[in-house]
Amino acid sequence: MASSLEPRKYDLVLLGATGYTGKLCAEHITTSLPTDLKWAVSGRSHERLSTIVEELKSYQSDRSQPSIEVATLSLDDLTCLAQKTRIIINTVGPYYKYSSPVVQACAENGTHYLDVTGETPWVYEMIQKYHDTAKASGAIIIPEIGLESAPSDLLAWSLATLIREKLSVGTKEVIASIHKIDSQPSGGSLATATGILDHYSLSEFAKSSAPWALSPITGPKDPKTVPFITKLSGVRKTQHLGILATSLSAGPNVAIVQRSWGLLGGPKLYGPKFQYHEYMRVKSTLAGLIIHTAICLGFFAMIIPPVRWLVQWAAHNVYAPGQGASKENTAKDTLEIRAIAEADQNVSNPQMAMARFQYDGGIYYLTGLFLAEAAMVLLKNDSITQRLGGGLLTPAMLGQPFVDRLRNVGVTLDSRIMPEQQ
Repeated sequence: MASSLEPRKYDLVLLGATGYTGKLCAEHITTSLPTDLKWAVSGRSHERLSTIVEELKSYQSDRSQPSIEVATLSLDDLTCLAQKTRIIINTVGPYYKYSSPVVQACAENGTHYLDVTGETPWVYEMIQKYHDTAKASGAIIIPEIGLESAPSDLLAWSLATLIREKLSVGTKEVIASIHKIDSQPSGGSLATATGILDHYSLSEFAKSSAPWALSPITGPKDPKTVPFITKLSGVRKTQHLGILATSLSAGPNVAIVQRSWGLLGGPKLYGPKFQYHEYMRVKSTLAGLIIHTAICLGFFAMIIPPVRWLVQWAAHNVYAPGQGASKENTAKDTLEIRAIAEADQNVSNPQMAMARFQYDGGIYYLTGLFLAEAAMVLLKNDSITQRLGGGLLTPAMLGQPFVDRLRNVGVTLDSRIMPEQQ
């Protein structure tokens, strides 16, 4: 098993540094991580990587700049790269198209790995292929540690932990709501969303999206906490979160939270009846119905190849992969997610807990921030890496040290037990 203390040339390598998210991650590493960090940027073009390194000097000219590692996406090149570093941060998407050999190289060589995919079928595939290999080598592989699905996973973990510590019971249900989000999709996100149906069959989608499909142990039976009218209309009304509707990002986030449930002891922490549901806040029931209908119709339309190809062409003309909104245009953006949790108490009015995740700034910069700060948790906390051991894991498994680092760079994540209902 590879030790976290094993000497390697680099602490981390940022693969895909010339892409939109990669550049933002490199900026955060330069401005916020320790100056003695040994790191490198990697990609196919030395010229483009050199340009990135020169740009980074404008952020902090007195620190040593990253080295350059030219590598293709062949398994041989990636194996060589993985053997040089303790961690690979991978921003090369679409992940289903390009990044399977990156996971393989890391899993086989005991190299920790982080990415920001939201591609559930691909994550399911990587778990089936490389979880055991990574566990044997000591490689900690954490996909979906960006906007999908770190906030959701950390909120659910925070609430379940709070209820277990304060009330000594499990959590029956967590309901999360995207309360506010200001953002524009990057070219890479658009390419992924419009192209993944060309790669995976509908049966593969169904298999990876089934309840608890990513959990290593059998999940709880559905206690039917979601009203039938919500399943039909996509609209749910709650006392503390307001009117909610179907969210496009719910699928990947639910899958990761369910995997965390299984990896973190299932009934022991979250509880034997635990359920997680995610929505987005809307102004009215009518708006929720319209959004739910549009999402359903859009999905069925995307199944039809000519429609999908037309959308792919249109998306490419909005932002090509590697492009996105400027930092200036996203400076005033905000992401806020709220969540409520019901304690598993056999009383008429079980106690509730509430949590909030908020970040003011561009969500793609937040994504780069997630990657860099998670890498520092792995680099600076040997007790965590030894406890985790290795395998295909989840953001929540980095626990309180990850939350603390995020808070130190501008993220708000708080939780509290609500007053008892009379």
